[in-house]
Amino acid sequence: MSHTRDVALGASPHVSDVTSEGAAWLASAAPHPRGTLGFWEERPQAPVVLPCGSAFDVVSAPAVFGRRMLDRLWDDGPGSGPVAEFRGRMLLFAAPGTAQRLPSLLEWEEWSARGREGGRTGAVPPLLCHGAGDAVTVPAPAGAPACSGARWLVAPDTRRPWLPGPDILLWAAVRAARAAVRISIFPPADQDAKVYDVSRRR
Repeated sequence: MSHTRDVALGASPHVSDVTSEGAAWLASAAPHPRGTLGFWEERPQAPVVLPCGSAFDVVSAPAVFGRRMLDRLWDDGPGSGPVAEFRGRMLLFAAPGTAQRLPSLLEWEEWSARGREGGRTGAVPPLLCHGAGDAVTVPAPAGAPACSGARWLVAPDTRRPWLPGPDILLWAAVRAARAAVRISIFPPADQDAKVYDVSRRR
């Protein structure tokens, strides 16, 4: 499936829905993919818990900082893989192995929440990295109720989505941290109107 559609946030109730190809990719992470797909056929608005480490890892960031990372990825970088919002956190789907490598890269670059003495302690808020042995709750493939606190921002739309690795997410986190310290005299843009052009993804 070609990446020709735009993913617009809040423009219509269907633009952030997962395609059948995307649902198949998500389900491939489950121990019983057919069972997961069958469950979604019956309850398309139900979130599910999926294991990490095989089809994807997940980097969970605080909502505001995660949005800054996402904006950097799309404005200045290669785009992102699937991205969801769940209970006030941004879930960035990443290449398997990212969860193990990203924290050490942040530590090495002195951008981690712990940081080194004299380093940039706290510049990047704690990122929860979920890899092998972990599981995450992913939003429903179809539009969930607004009150659920779970939605897709960049929905999976192919069986083999491009996923950023630890180096790209490190770059996005550092860029987001630098942007966070700048003071702007302009009010923030309407985040629900943001459009991410999926055709730009590398």
